[in-house]
Amino acid sequence: SITKERTEVILQGTSSPDPKDPSAVWEEFEFKCKPGELRRRPCFISPYHYRLDWLMWFAAFQTYEQNEWIIHLAGKLLAQEEQTLALLATNPFAGREPP
Repeated sequence: SITKERTEVILQGTSSPDPKDPSAVWEEFEFKCKPGELRRRPCFISPYHYRLDWLMWFAAFQTYEQNEWIIHLAGKLLAQEEQTLALLATNPFAGREPP
């Protein structure tokens, strides 16, 4: 079946020293095939999926306690681990200090 709504997990980071500051600018990590930027053309890969993007879709149906891997993913993004960043379409912090 197909649902009428699709919930998405969005991973963002900020360079702001105080993330709770209302003026903090949050930047999104874009995935290769996961829905994101509305002006980006949807990717089409068949019969396979990018595994991380596929897992992110399922993570939206559950809590982070049921998907502990997402906490590890966030830690690797904060550490700017190159192997992890290679799985993404864009790194908004490339060439800058990590978030």
